Amino acid sequence: MNTPYQTAPRAKRVPLHTLFRIRYVECILFIALILYKLFLFDRFMDVPLVRMDRWDYIIGVGSILLCSFWVWLLPPRGRWISVFILNVLLTSVFYADLVYYRYFQDFISIPVLMQAGQVSSLGHSIASLLFWKDILFFIDIVLLLPLTIAAWIILGKEKALMRMARTGRSRIQKFITRVVMSAIIFGLGAGLTFLPIQHATNTWAKGIFVGNWWNVSLYNVTGLIGFHGYDINRYASENWFSKQTLSAEEEEEVKQWFTAKHNEPQVTNELFGAYKGKNIIVIQAEAFQNFMINQKINGIEVTPHLNQFVRESMYFNNYYHQTGQGRTSDADFSSHTSLHPLPTGSVFIRYPNHAYDVLPQILKDKGYSTGVYHAYDASFWNRYNMYNQMGYDRFYSKKDFTIDEPLGWSLGDASFFRQSLDYMKQTKEPFYSFLITLSSHHPYELPASKQVLDVGKFKGTIFGDYLESVHYVDEAFGQMVEQMKADGLWENTIIAFYGDHDNSIRDKSAMEQFLGTSISDMKFEQLMNQVPMIVHFPDGKHAGTVDRVGGQLDMTPSLLYLLGIPTDSYYMMGNNLFTEGDKLVVLRTGAVTDGQYYYMPAADGIFENGTCYDAKTGDKTDVAGCRSIADQAKKQLEMSDKVITYDLIRRFREKT
Repeated sequence: MNTPYQTAPRAKRVPLHTLFRIRYVECILFIALILYKLFLFDRFMDVPLVRMDRWDYIIGVGSILLCSFWVWLLPPRGRWISVFILNVLLTSVFYADLVYYRYFQDFISIPVLMQAGQVSSLGHSIASLLFWKDILFFIDIVLLLPLTIAAWIILGKEKALMRMARTGRSRIQKFITRVVMSAIIFGLGAGLTFLPIQHATNTWAKGIFVGNWWNVSLYNVTGLIGFHGYDINRYASENWFSKQTLSAEEEEEVKQWFTAKHNEPQVTNELFGAYKGKNIIVIQAEAFQNFMINQKINGIEVTPHLNQFVRESMYFNNYYHQTGQGRTSDADFSSHTSLHPLPTGSVFIRYPNHAYDVLPQILKDKGYSTGVYHAYDASFWNRYNMYNQMGYDRFYSKKDFTIDEPLGWSLGDASFFRQSLDYMKQTKEPFYSFLITLSSHHPYELPASKQVLDVGKFKGTIFGDYLESVHYVDEAFGQMVEQMKADGLWENTIIAFYGDHDNSIRDKSAMEQFLGTSISDMKFEQLMNQVPMIVHFPDGKHAGTVDRVGGQLDMTPSLLYLLGIPTDSYYMMGNNLFTEGDKLVVLRTGAVTDGQYYYMPAADGIFENGTCYDAKTGDKTDVAGCRSIADQAKKQLEMSDKVITYDLIRRFREKT
């Protein structure tokens, strides 16, 4: 007869025994939890017009089944352990995607993972993208760990007790049952995943997998797990199972596109060759957006030195960054090659050894000394290798600078500018110098001694921190201008200053408070994509504001124009900023403007679901009015991707 002491533990074990004996309960629990996390991801991502509907849930279930069909082959103990590990892995992927999206407005892809070594350098930037609500992704893992351990122990004991009674025939039968179940789950998963996707691509998402320019539009069709499956397949097809060649017809199409570009009517004016032989200094300012220029807060100018620089220079106030996932490296690449960055990853990482027509190499061939200055690790963004390919004589990286003003990621911009100019004074003229700043990098946290701007109600917010960091960079730039004048470089140097990309602060209300006006959705997108481009000429002439549109692809052909170097022998897509005429600026998302219209694509990639605006007034217009520029944008992105991926410039050169 059992005593109460003996029966109490037995009463506690019964619920777990009962739970563990429910066939495939662990798999059902796994499906429910992962589907819930897909829901969380969709809500936390907060993309307008992209919300999971019933078809997305069906695809989600199908994708989960395809990820886990192999688990059904395992015995009960193996299934519990496997679904727990798979839960941890998928949760980690989902959360990494969410954090990445909060900064880059895109998802992690295989090419991005090739850059994973850089993640450790992001430091506080990543920390600022983590929120307390994110713990909802991980609570179940903490609760499931002891349950999984208990399942392993209890089911192990039951297995030992039943081992003697089990016949060889029963083991074979159980294995066959598991194989059949696994096959059923795989077939069900494939049907639930691919049939809705096929329906979408045959109807409202037709052509989504052909020349797609935005991963979010793929997500809108495939779901998150499906996107990663597609990305893995795409990467394998391009890098493992592809000969990396185009058909002769496709290659000729690309060449003819550039021939047509070269044959466009050329407009010239007195600026062509007007500054032949002059030095050029280009400053790429980290996260420096155009709406900072000529703004005040509490009566104080945010950028007083740049405002003065604008009054003495040619200022392009409708200039766009055209970056993708490569961010700073994309701005560098596009500005110097006049090609678009790739839709996934960074060209610096993926194709550093391909041939490009780049500004430093062109100028080097014309007798210029060429140098690039960046006070950070030479390996970051694979810069050391890429800059060798781009024709720079010297890359001045972190090891070449004295860290006498430690700030943020590395060296404060004030010291960076001063030391860079010291190197330039020792450089044979004419020279081309490219400077990449760091002090206004996300998350924009300056030490208290550098926080001299009164940001008022924005104090303690990331937007306020951004204002303070921009104000610091402006002060550093002012010191650089004074040093150039003292060193005798000012009168013999073209200076170009532009921002590399947006600040990743998509807080519309904060921007409205700062600007003191309401902002439409279209205007907000414009403001997020516009960066300043300011060009100062050695003689101080041609100062004024230019309203016509431009973008980072335009920098190299424009600077070459000032030096009197024609671009019709180079494979470049940009326009000349210094002449009148129609310009087309294409963003990596597929958004495009010609100064008259502004087209914003829909997340599903369908032209008709996008929005067409009057670029001057911001009013919505008939989407048909944007058909021409949207088609041109799609073709231009396609041509650029082929040039880069298939190393076509090298092939074209070899055939001439």
